[in-house]
Amino acid sequence: MKYIDEFRDGDLARGLAATIAREVDPARRYRLMEFCGGHTHAISRYGLNDLLPAAIELIHGPGCPVCVLPIGRIDSAIELANRPGLILCSYGDTLRVPASGRLSLIKARAQGADVRMVYSCAEALTIAQQEPEREVVFFAIGFETTTPPTAVVIKQAAALGLKNFSVFSNHVLTPAAMAHIMESAASVSLDGFIGPAHVSTIIGSRPYEAFAERYRRPVVIAGFEPLDVMQSILLLVRQINRGQARVENEFTRAVTPDGNVKAQACVDEVFELRDRFAWRGLGEVAHSALAIRDAYAAYDAERRFDIPMRVVADARACECGAILRGEKHPAQCKAFGTGCTPEHPIGACMVSSEGACAAHYTYGRFRQPAAAPATESKS
Repeated sequence: MKYIDEFRDGDLARGLAATIAREVDPARRYRLMEFCGGHTHAISRYGLNDLLPAAIELIHGPGCPVCVLPIGRIDSAIELANRPGLILCSYGDTLRVPASGRLSLIKARAQGADVRMVYSCAEALTIAQQEPEREVVFFAIGFETTTPPTAVVIKQAAALGLKNFSVFSNHVLTPAAMAHIMESAASVSLDGFIGPAHVSTIIGSRPYEAFAERYRRPVVIAGFEPLDVMQSILLLVRQINRGQARVENEFTRAVTPDGNVKAQACVDEVFELRDRFAWRGLGEVAHSALAIRDAYAAYDAERRFDIPMRVVADARACECGAILRGEKHPAQCKAFGTGCTPEHPIGACMVSSEGACAAHYTYGRFRQPAAAPATESKS
């Protein structure tokens, strides 16, 4: 199959691994953060760590929008869902994220709230058209990839003159989070970034250039297939060895320098930057999220329902914050694989299939020594 089979070829993977092994400097470490949860999933699923030399350490970043959504925002969504006559729509992973008081949106539904799983925000708009006597709120989350569809449905609702549809916006931005990670004291030893794939199809490769120049760290945008990730690691190793800090695009079959200009224009029309926004594990990050503009205020659930913003601490047993910051690996959390599993998650990193903990658990990576990541034990 075009663009699939050739990027999963075992012989090519072993050849890339051999090239990487030849080019690394065994006297140093290469600490590379894959920001996107899709890359974390591919690394665990295909066992890429097993192919890489000990000098390379892959660090998991906050690359899953479900995982970085703070508990307080989930609590607000549950409060909305419990309002009489209101229908709350959202994506499936969001429904299972643990909130305060051992609640979640799916538990709220079991207790009588009208919470509906949708596969697209357009479905939520259709529900609003079909049930004009009820308020319908779409609980919108995601990075730059899922923001354009949300902007489209807001514009459609305005064009249709719908009075019962609104959006609870939780869309966040990737480059701002990358910069925040580099500003944190715990992350100064990162040597390079595997840049996100789907996000970059929207924003292009240019937005990372200022980041690479400011922090003197290379960024290689990679596709989601195993050979995409391996090739991006090779490109990062070469830049690090040469002392370079450039943006390279391995995912040229989908990402361009300017990205999807039409999608960007649609987002700019509907959304504006928030001054600050809380990320789970990162805390408040400046200019890292989007709010609905005044022109579309009628479709902003935060304004319509006067939703309070809450700050809620994670469960004590959960170390998702440290994992999302790249300070710990999943197996270093005491709850991992015991009290916290995909069936009964304590933390957000175990809820979504793209979360680092869920990926490690699903593909058995945790069966390596759990006290510390395998690469660290060889240093």
